[in-house]
Amino acid sequence: MRLKGKLIKWNEDKAFGFIAPNGGGEHVFIHKTALSNRNRIPHVNDVITFSISKDKQGRYCADEATFTGEKLKKKQAKNISKFSIYLSIIFLSLITVAYFLDHLPQQLVLAYFGASIITFLAYAFDKSKAQRGAWRTPESTLHMFSLICGWPGAAVAQQLLRHKSQKREFRIGFWFTVIVNCGALAWLFTPSGLIILQMFN
Repeated sequence: MRLKGKLIKWNEDKAFGFIAPNGGGEHVFIHKTALSNRNRIPHVNDVITFSISKDKQGRYCADEATFTGEKLKKKQAKNISKFSIYLSIIFLSLITVAYFLDHLPQQLVLAYFGASIITFLAYAFDKSKAQRGAWRTPESTLHMFSLICGWPGAAVAQQLLRHKSQKREFRIGFWFTVIVNCGALAWLFTPSGLIILQMFN
């Protein structure tokens, strides 16, 4: 069921506001991500048509919202990039095998698994913050987690959580951290790097 109401409050910094339904009742929370046209900046007194849905906390909020005179653009299902997920699984499997063959120290393998879990959770928290209009985790922090062995978790989170998977600039930065991290891992197998590896044995 589609409802119509007037935007009575809008916080531009946090990208959310409240709609007063025409038929009366409680004000409805709306986040900018619920708008079909995200290029237009909402203003108080804008008339908006919307549907009602629930967020992850079970609270009612506006969804599939359009401004007066605009047609609703149906959201297309986003495909999950299996490449990123498979790459992460293969990489973690390879370093695990390398550990059992005594090619990598246990501490390094645990660092990859631990950092991946922490990074996945960081993406999950950031998406939750985005949906609530709360203060976001800096992108530089997410890249730092990827750089320090957490990129497998980041790659999986981007696809399964559908977070940070479309922004081109962020994706370029992410794959740069993957290349740098894998390059550092490859360096450990050079004569100079082997000296460091031997310190953990």
